[in-house]
Amino acid sequence: MGDAAILLAQMSTAGAIGLSVLGLVLGLGGGLVLSRVLFQRSLTAGREEARRLIEQARNEAQTEAEKIRLQAEREGLERKEKIEQELEQQRQELRENERRLTKREDVVTRREEAMTDREKSLDRLQHRLQDEEKKLEDRTKALDRLIEEQREKLHQVSGLTREQAKAELLRLVEEEERHEVGRLVRQIEEEAEAKARERSTEILLTAIQRYAAETTSESTVRTVEIPSDDMKGRIIGREGRNIRAIEKATGADIIVDDTPGVIVVSCFDKVRQAIAVEALRRLIDDGRLHPTRIEEVVQKVSREIGEQVVKHGKDAVMEVGLRNVHPKIVEAMGKLAFRTSYGQNVLRHSIEVAFFSQIIAEQLGLNGRLARRCGFLHDIGKAMDHEMEGGHPKIGMEFARQFGEKEQVLNAIGGHHGDIPATSFYTPIVMAADAVSSARPGARRESMERYIQRLTELQDIALSFKGVVEAHAIQAGREVRVMIDAEKVGDDEAYLIAHKIAKRVSDEMTFPGEIRVTVLRETRAIEIAR
Repeated sequence: MGDAAILLAQMSTAGAIGLSVLGLVLGLGGGLVLSRVLFQRSLTAGREEARRLIEQARNEAQTEAEKIRLQAEREGLERKEKIEQELEQQRQELRENERRLTKREDVVTRREEAMTDREKSLDRLQHRLQDEEKKLEDRTKALDRLIEEQREKLHQVSGLTREQAKAELLRLVEEEERHEVGRLVRQIEEEAEAKARERSTEILLTAIQRYAAETTSESTVRTVEIPSDDMKGRIIGREGRNIRAIEKATGADIIVDDTPGVIVVSCFDKVRQAIAVEALRRLIDDGRLHPTRIEEVVQKVSREIGEQVVKHGKDAVMEVGLRNVHPKIVEAMGKLAFRTSYGQNVLRHSIEVAFFSQIIAEQLGLNGRLARRCGFLHDIGKAMDHEMEGGHPKIGMEFARQFGEKEQVLNAIGGHHGDIPATSFYTPIVMAADAVSSARPGARRESMERYIQRLTELQDIALSFKGVVEAHAIQAGREVRVMIDAEKVGDDEAYLIAHKIAKRVSDEMTFPGEIRVTVLRETRAIEIAR
């Protein structure tokens, strides 16, 4: 029984071991199978992951490449635009340089043409003189032969000695030749004078045509508006003390009359007049009118006007383009902005004379910059006070001498009215430019009247022709527009009328430059629809 139990126990143990071994074998087999399955799955998943990563990397690489390509294209376009802008800027600079060169070439061409014309004139004159000299030589030879013949005849007829006959013949020949030489010299002088007059007229007309500026006539009387007539009484003040204080402080005449709404400020000194006008305006706006307040305002305005004087002088010097001008001369020229001569502003007149002098000097081959300085400073003596003795040319010359101006400039200032002899070419140039500026149409009141008279005469000549309906002088008298009756005058007759008007204007009028005659013929066909 016991052995059976042991045997059963051993069998059970052996069975358990067998089962365990069997289970272990089965487990190892199943683990191997399971591990192979899992390995296959992980391998497949790894391959898929690798494929996905490769695809993703490929997509990212393509995207990055596209970005790089777009960036490169954008940078290329920007660089291209920048290069095009630089090229365009260089083209503009080249065009500007080309324009400047063209302008300089035109100036050089005009100067060369002027020099060529001058050389041609000199050549013609030289040829003429050579011809005259040849004629004189031929005549001298003929006279020598005639002298020899006369000598022999006189010796034979009169019985005079050879020396006596020679002396008599020489006297006769000398008288005849003196008369002939005098005639020739007079002819050459007349031709040279006529040519010089023609050349000077051409130079002056060129100067006038090249310089264009507005001209205005100024008056010695200005008005100040007042808000009411009661203000007039306040301006006059008790027993006239306010108006006397204003006149004493400013040196101007204050006229309070029956004209409503204004008072009149009269003064030949434009600086004092400007101070008086501005002071009155401030006093009227302020409303406080008494002698003490009047003096304060006038002093303040005087300082401000002084600053304006300096500014006017600096602006004028800058406009004319002068250098190394003393501040005292700048201030004196600024005072001329408040001075008038026959209604013409003296500072604007000085600027005009400066440019006219430059143009004339350059036409003559002289220093245009020096001529411009002479013309600009020629009337500086008019800026001096009346306490200084002498005319404005002498005063201006002495004033400019104190501040180191050149001798040519001093002579132009002192001699532009002929008070002293001219020692340089620039003095007569300034005299001519001064006359041109003063005589231009509209520059002065007397010239304005003659200017209007010339325009009226131009229109009257056009209206005197048959068939002319209207005539208008335009462009400051440089053109006349003529309207004719289309029913009475045909196209061919219109050209004939234009020619006749132009010829009559040339014969009867004196004018600078040229005048264009434009004849207009208009036909209108009008019908009414009902």
